[in-house]
Amino acid sequence: MAATLDRLRLTDDRGMTVAEILVALVIISIGLLGLASIVPISSYGIQEGNQISTAAFLAEQRLEQVKTAVWTANPAVDCLGVSSNASLGGNFPPTTYTGTCHPTPGGAPSTSFPDESPSGNQGASPPTALANPYVQYTRQVRVQTCTVALCGVADTTIRLVTIQVTFTPLQGIGGVALNAPQSIQLNMIMAQR
Repeated sequence: MAATLDRLRLTDDRGMTVAEILVALVIISIGLLGLASIVPISSYGIQEGNQISTAAFLAEQRLEQVKTAVWTANPAVDCLGVSSNASLGGNFPPTTYTGTCHPTPGGAPSTSFPDESPSGNQGASPPTALANPYVQYTRQVRVQTCTVALCGVADTTIRLVTIQVTFTPLQGIGGVALNAPQSIQLNMIMAQR
């Protein structure tokens, strides 16, 4: 008889009770609330990863342009990327060059890579601002003569090229708004050609 009652309960077609449904809804709601607090954090992480990847792309792009610039006469390369605020800070002291840039073969002036910032001018020649959609990034190029402190060797025909791209990551509403800029920096030692 007991076995028959158990079999009837297992095959009961009445469904779930209201109490069982309410308990299931409470458990599901707690799980969804836990996930809801994680979604904004993960979306900011994805956005910051996107910005870091874009900054690395912009730095690599400029490094390729610097690598293909014509550097034939010493010290023509010293004019490349040196601006009035030539220091990137940190271990990179300001670079100053007071001589005249030697022209490239064919008489064209030496290649120049000025600082690019959101407040720059895209119409200038060469442009001092990045094109859309990269206007929120700042890009700087510095070329320095290798010294023992910078490159590990002192050679007037070798240069240290430093490219730094800076951006400010997005901040979430209600989060701590630090607005601390982040930077990607690429360094390459290049020999005079």
